[in-house]
Amino acid sequence: MRIDRRKFFKSVGGATAVALMTSEQKADALEEFLEEELEEYTLQQGRQTGKYPTVAEIAEQNKDLTRARRRGGGRLFFPGRDGKLMALQPMPEKPTLLDFFKYRFGTGTHVMQSAGRALKTGMDEKVVLACLLHDVINTLMSADHGWWGGQFIEPYVPPETAFAVRYHSTLRFFPDSDYGYEYPESYLRTFGEDYVPEPYLQRTYEKVRNHKWYEYSRLVTVNDLYAFDRSKTVSIEPFIDIIGRHFKQPKEGLGWDDSPSSHMWRT
Repeated sequence: MRIDRRKFFKSVGGATAVALMTSEQKADALEEFLEEELEEYTLQQGRQTGKYPTVAEIAEQNKDLTRARRRGGGRLFFPGRDGKLMALQPMPEKPTLLDFFKYRFGTGTHVMQSAGRALKTGMDEKVVLACLLHDVINTLMSADHGWWGGQFIEPYVPPETAFAVRYHSTLRFFPDSDYGYEYPESYLRTFGEDYVPEPYLQRTYEKVRNHKWYEYSRLVTVNDLYAFDRSKTVSIEPFIDIIGRHFKQPKEGLGWDDSPSSHMWRT
């Protein structure tokens, strides 16, 4: 497969960043780049031909046990690409949310882009915080990640923020032209062109659509959809004050405060 070297270098931070990588890091970065290129190529082919996999075809693909993970199945306790557990950096004695962004949530590029868009367009700080936290639970679990994510943060954030995170994963399957949210084309590839949301999702959607906090959750889906720009540099810095105002950091440290979700942070 032909590799666009300039595009690859840009995706990892430039030639200087590549020069500082070990051979193993370069191999991992190249594999990830090729996977993303393949996914994009597949999506482009779908756009051009109008052909996407069916639910049955995706189910058949998921029977392949050599795959890194099932589509939409999450990464809970999954090994690294070489089949070995990934090393984790030690956490401070009393970890804060910022420590989790630094040591456990990966780069956080997507959620920071999402929150940055919400901040730039003047949205409520509770929405900005929800955008910043809406996908961090994916480190543990992707399936029903809205519910997992809402429970994960609920003891520490305003109720509107927890609500927004809990239901954003349901609302993403249901377009809303009033907010400019369309059904993502990538879902045709991920879930199948004939996918119909399960009954529990349809019931949840109807409940949330008529809830007074519907807009909070809907705005997360809007900012979620347009936050996948690999060329943008992101930082947690613009959100530190918002975190300070709206995130209730336990004095014992996240994971050690015996809240209903502390076990999830400890994991």
